[in-house]
Amino acid sequence: MTIDQVLTFEEYQIFDRKSVNVSATSLSDAICAFANADGGTIAIGVSDKTKRIEGIDGHVERLNDLLRAPIDYCSPSVPVETETVPCVNEKGKPDHVLLMKIEASPLLHANHADEVFLRVGDKSKKLKFQDRLTLMYAKGLRYFEDEPVYGATLDDIDMAFVREYVRKIGYGKSAKEYLLQNKKFAVQKGEEIAVSTAAILLFGKCPQQFFPRASVRFIRYDGVEAKVGREMNVIKDVVFEGRLLDQVKSAVDYIKTQMKEKTYLGRDGVFVTEEEYGEFVRTEIVVNAVTHRDYGIKGTDIQIKMFDDRLEVDSPGTFAGMVKKDNIRYTHFSRNPKIAAFLKDYKYVKEYGEGVDRMCRELEAVGLPAPSFNNSTFILKATVKSATYEKEPGRGTDDAVLTEKTPIALPQGLSDKEKKVLELLIQNPEYTMPQLAEILSVTRMSIAKYLKTLKERNLIERIGAKRNGGWKINLPPN
Repeated sequence: MTIDQVLTFEEYQIFDRKSVNVSATSLSDAICAFANADGGTIAIGVSDKTKRIEGIDGHVERLNDLLRAPIDYCSPSVPVETETVPCVNEKGKPDHVLLMKIEASPLLHANHADEVFLRVGDKSKKLKFQDRLTLMYAKGLRYFEDEPVYGATLDDIDMAFVREYVRKIGYGKSAKEYLLQNKKFAVQKGEEIAVSTAAILLFGKCPQQFFPRASVRFIRYDGVEAKVGREMNVIKDVVFEGRLLDQVKSAVDYIKTQMKEKTYLGRDGVFVTEEEYGEFVRTEIVVNAVTHRDYGIKGTDIQIKMFDDRLEVDSPGTFAGMVKKDNIRYTHFSRNPKIAAFLKDYKYVKEYGEGVDRMCRELEAVGLPAPSFNNSTFILKATVKSATYEKEPGRGTDDAVLTEKTPIALPQGLSDKEKKVLELLIQNPEYTMPQLAEILSVTRMSIAKYLKTLKERNLIERIGAKRNGGWKINLPPN
C-alpha cells in the first residue's frame, strides 16, 4: 500500500485511519472490532478526519505504546502484522505511516474492560450482551473455509491461476509463498502441507473432486410455480462447476441469456427497453449466495430458480452472525471472509455491507419491492421480483407491457443517516427507536435527533401510543 492509497481509500469495513495521538485503549477497540469481523488494515499517523499526514517518526514512545495495544489491551491478544509506508508529513519532512494488518479471527476478542466491538461499515460497534453471545456462537460455525481438506495437497491447486491472482493484487513473492504465508490457505505440518477449504474452492484444479455439491445450479420454470410429475415445468436445468470465480461469472452471464426484455413507450415519448433484472441486482444476488453459503453443508448446491415473475436463489446455510431478517439491509457479517475478500479483488464484491442496500435502492428506484430473505431448514432463500411481473391494467397476456414505475424520491437537504431512517420507516412504519438504532449501528440519542429533524420537516408524524403506535409518512409528490 502506498501513501496515496492510504489517503484516497475510504474508511469502510476493512480500512481505517487513526491519528498517531490515538490512545492505546481506543486503538484496541478498533483492533478487536476488525479481528471479530473481516479483518482489515489500520493506518496510523494520518488524521482520520482531515487526512492530515502526521507521521510516526517523531513519536517513538507513543508508537511503542500503540504497538503493545494488540497484546496488552486485547483479550485474547490479536496477531497483527505491521509495515511502514514512506511519506512526507504535514511539515514537509520525510516520515512514515504505520500499517497494522489484522486478520479475521476465529476467536472472540474483547478490550481490557471486557467490552466486545465489531467492525460494521466504517465504525466499531460495541455489542450488547445478547449480540456478544450471538457472535461467539457464529464464530464457532464461521470458519469452515479454514478447515484442511482431507487428502488435498498443493498438487490439487492450479498454481498458474494463483500466479495470475498474486500479480493482480500486487503480491511480490511466489504463488507458493502466497499460499503458505497468507490467510492459512496452506499450512506446513512437518513434511506435509495441509490445504484449506478456501484454497480448494478458490484456486483448486477441480474443487468438485472434494466438494461435489459446491456448485451453482440454474433452473428455469415455465410459469410462476414449480410443478412435478406429469406437470413438471422445468425448461432449463444447467449446473455450473469449477472454481467459485468461474461459477459466479457463468451463472451471472447465463441469467442474462434467460431474461425477458420489455419495450414500452415512456412518458416523454421515447421507447424504453427494460431488463427483467438489472445488472447489479442479478450479479449481487448470485455473489451474495456464493460468498455467504455454508460450505460445511455438503448435501446440496446453490440453486437459482427463475420463474415468470421472480428470481429465487436458495443458498445452503442460515443468516450469518449478527445478520437477521430485519437488519440485513444495513448489517454485514461474512461467514467466509477469505472468499469475500477474493471476490472483492475481482470487483464482484463492491464494498462490504453495500450489496443488499444497493439492491434495495435500485429496485425501489424502478418501483419494485425490495428483495426478501427467508430461512427454511438451513436454506436461505432470496427472492427478487421481475421488472415485468406487473401488467398494465386492461391488457391481456399477449400484449402485456410494462407499466411506468414511479421512483420514491426522497426530499433534498437530508443527511445520509436521516435518509436511511426515512427509508426504513417507509419500509416498516412500526420500527421503534431501539430497532432503528441497532439497524444503523448508532445510539438512540442519534436516532432521536434524526427523527426530530424528519418531524420538523413534516416528513413523518407519530400515530398512536408510544409503545404500540407507528409512523405516518408524508412524502411530497414527485
